[in-house]
Amino acid sequence: MEAVIEAQEKQHNRRGRNASIVFAILVIIVMILPILTYPTPPPGQEGILVNLGLPDVGEGDNNAGPAVPAEPEPTPPQPETTPPPPAESTPEPEPQPEKEVITTEDPEAIRLREQEAERKRQQAEAERQRQAELEAERQREAEAERQRQEAEAERRRQEEAAQKTKDQIGGLFGDGSGKGNTGTAGNQGDPDGDPNSDNLSGVSEGVGSNIGGNLKGRGIVSSPKISKATERGKVVIYLCVGSDGSVTQASLQLRGTTAGASAQQQALANAKKWKFSPGQLDKQCGTITYTFALK
Repeated sequence: MEAVIEAQEKQHNRRGRNASIVFAILVIIVMILPILTYPTPPPGQEGILVNLGLPDVGEGDNNAGPAVPAEPEPTPPQPETTPPPPAESTPEPEPQPEKEVITTEDPEAIRLREQEAERKRQQAEAERQRQAELEAERQREAEAERQRQEAEAERRRQEEAAQKTKDQIGGLFGDGSGKGNTGTAGNQGDPDGDPNSDNLSGVSEGVGSNIGGNLKGRGIVSSPKISKATERGKVVIYLCVGSDGSVTQASLQLRGTTAGASAQQQALANAKKWKFSPGQLDKQCGTITYTFALK
């Protein structure tokens, strides 16, 4: 592109130089032309106007009346002469105004510049469309991920509800996971007890435990027992379970805890050893309430 523009500038400079030389030659010819032309015959001498009157008589500013003409003397006939033709006067040439140099662009250069501008416009439009498509794709992926998460949460909720119903119904007939920590299907408890109670055994002696929170429907694989109670009261342990059933977090919950420090340490150490059945959730939390009773 730069080479084309440079070639055009050289061509315009060459044209302007040639036009200046031709104009200067014309001006010189016009100035020399009057010198080279000479009228034939040469022009006569110009005269002056003289007032009518007598050479030695006259006073004032007014013209005198017509004088009595004297008898004219006969004049010999003069031969007819042809007046010389008037001399041709060459008018001085008027100064020519300086011509304005008009530069014109090469059509090829104009076409190339227009093509370059159109190419850049098309590239910008294509980039804008690509960005719009990427943004639309990101929005579709985000919406699909949101729907997937909602569907997964709904599926887990339905599975938990179905498992809970199955455990409640299956425990009545000896199948299903039921409630308890014996590892055998069914509900652990006292045959004469209340089916709506969460207590698995009496509290007349030893230590009893009660599952609460979101861990109520979670099956128990193993739950080590506290063989000896050192004091009376209750200890509430808050714990979280992973998808494999192992305890990932355990801490003392002061609300509801009435036993002393010794019982609290026994309950906390025991809760960390529990093992629940595998589940779909990566983290499921609840409580274990220990009831300490002395004989």
